Amino acid sequence: MISPQLVQAIRDQFKLNWKGIHGSSHWARVRESGLRLAAMTGANARVVETFSFVHDSCRWNDGKDPEHGHRAGEFARTLMGSVLNLVPDELELLVEACEGHSNGLTQANITVKTCWDADRLDLGRIGIRPDPTRLCTEAARDPELISWAYARSRMVWRPDIGLD
Repeated sequence: MISPQLVQAIRDQFKLNWKGIHGSSHWARVRESGLRLAAMTGANARVVETFSFVHDSCRWNDGKDPEHGHRAGEFARTLMGSVLNLVPDELELLVEACEGHSNGLTQANITVKTCWDADRLDLGRIGIRPDPTRLCTEAARDPELISWAYARSRMVWRPDIGLD
């Protein structure tokens, strides 16, 4: 689903450090968590996987950027028919997930909730252990899944010494 052409389109307009806290390693972890969750929740895996790469792709900074999700949703719309091939209903779910992913919401379609949980499970990269009360799905609230995701998100690549 995630084609080299899609990754290139994202990279061409990405304004932040590709290896930073909102960059490619974050997206890869969100993808893995999201696909794992989708298998448990019945969410649309195509949307979840696409969300993982698109949701933070239009950030202007690593701090407060309340419109980045909205910009990501609009960016996804521009990619349709070229490097992004979703059906219209899938695109609408993707846009909804992007627009709401950093608003603390917990109620939505199961695919949207799975996207949000996949992102929230990666909060360890900024020193925050995911709070089960802020997760949307029972699958994501599993203490073992939270521990697995937290441990993965705490592993940070440092070029000078490797994994930290």
